[in-house]
Amino acid sequence: MITLGCIGIGDWGKNLARDFSQLNDVDLRWCCDIKESRFEAFVKLNSKTKFTKNYNDLLRDEGLDAVVVASNASTHYTIVKEALSSGKHVFVEKPITLNSKEAKELVSLSKKMNKKLMVGHLLKYHPAVEKLKELSDSGQLGEIYYLYSQRVNLGRIRLDENALWSFAPHDISVILYLLNSEPLDVSARGQFYLRNGVHDVVFVNIRFKDGKMANIQLSWLDPHKERKLTIVGSKKMVVFDDSQNTEKIKIYDKGADVKTDYESYGDSITLRFGDITIPKINMTEPLKIECQHFIDCIKNDKTPKTDGSDGLRVVRILEAAQKSLEKNGIPVKI
Repeated sequence: MITLGCIGIGDWGKNLARDFSQLNDVDLRWCCDIKESRFEAFVKLNSKTKFTKNYNDLLRDEGLDAVVVASNASTHYTIVKEALSSGKHVFVEKPITLNSKEAKELVSLSKKMNKKLMVGHLLKYHPAVEKLKELSDSGQLGEIYYLYSQRVNLGRIRLDENALWSFAPHDISVILYLLNSEPLDVSARGQFYLRNGVHDVVFVNIRFKDGKMANIQLSWLDPHKERKLTIVGSKKMVVFDDSQNTEKIKIYDKGADVKTDYESYGDSITLRFGDITIPKINMTEPLKIECQHFIDCIKNDKTPKTDGSDGLRVVRILEAAQKSLEKNGIPVKI
């Protein structure tokens, strides 16, 4: 049995607390939040859990194996550092920190303390993303040329982080997972319309060393609710639409074939329009998979799929994108 404490049970933290508490091999001993009203709602589901407003109560509990950090991103570095130093395994929501220097320090500290450090890059535990990875690695898509994602909605408006830091970690983690390629540079442009200095809309472009390219559209000021990823390969193209309840992935047998022997220039490239197929996805709630994975890594001494190093890679791109954003889109090397 793994004893666990949750620091932050607000909008997303309450979901983590709920799913961890429902695992058979977890004893959710503590919940911590600055608002006691949040715990009053949660305790109806788990009456055995203790509550505190001071996260140090968790860190001083020598019988506690691990903590889940779902507080504001600006607090991640301090809390995770103290938790690791107190001998606790740590699950921290994305992003791991707000700069790469701090993220690198936490990765080193977790290794020094021999404790698991896992980052909540939820989409890497999504069964549909696993299917995308299978399609990519098997060669069914051919050579991946480029991909682009859209993560837009109307609300919720953040006050302490812009659309880049709030939304992009999801897409960046998946892009790095699928491409297995080293990013070269990143450029980003955006604008703030609702609050001065907090970008509501951001467009990010990532170039990779092997010529691949990824584009990400982010906004909480949009008439549509879109969570979509499109991958364009030399053999096939695929669309992952997470807003759909069913048919989350569609594979398009479409493309442009280049001939080596042709009579005229117009015959050198032919377009192909084939079938659209919808693979079966055995859906399980990604959050449950993610939570169980963290516990399994502790019990079996395994490296998490989204470990601290994975979180650091994502933050490096976010950091470069933020610099580019502040310089009106000038590419920043990673």
